[in-house]
Amino acid sequence: MAHLGAAVNVITTAGPHGCCGITASAVCSVTDTPPTLLICLNRSSAMHAVFVGNRDVCINVLPASLESIARHFAGMTSLSMEERLKLPVWDQGENDVPMLRGALASLQGKIVEAKEVGSHSVMFVETTQIRVRADGDSLIYFDRNFHRVPRAWKGQ
Repeated sequence: MAHLGAAVNVITTAGPHGCCGITASAVCSVTDTPPTLLICLNRSSAMHAVFVGNRDVCINVLPASLESIARHFAGMTSLSMEERLKLPVWDQGENDVPMLRGALASLQGKIVEAKEVGSHSVMFVETTQIRVRADGDSLIYFDRNFHRVPRAWKGQ
């Protein structure tokens, strides 16, 4: 799977089961009517139960400039979850779910269905609010490393 390049996302949740986030590349568009995405979370993750319990999520598509945020939420740094969520990069989204201010796109929604497949849960998220920005390079994960993908220049 290291040869399958994918966009880097930080998925956040908040609610009665707590507030947390996780870096994930297993995110995919499913349909536009209703706007639905799927996210895959490892069931052995300590945060899995928080996502399942809360059901409210925000999928934040990271630009290359926020690679450090991806590293924090992937557990590659020493910052605690509380410290990660106190960084001055968050807005308060629907139902208090953290929404990354500089994200290329932030897609808020609710987990409406989940299926267990192997070690992971495949969760279907119906979006209720989408925020996008028109600039910034993309961040992908490929060959076990983060890589910048420049936005194509749109000439006249």
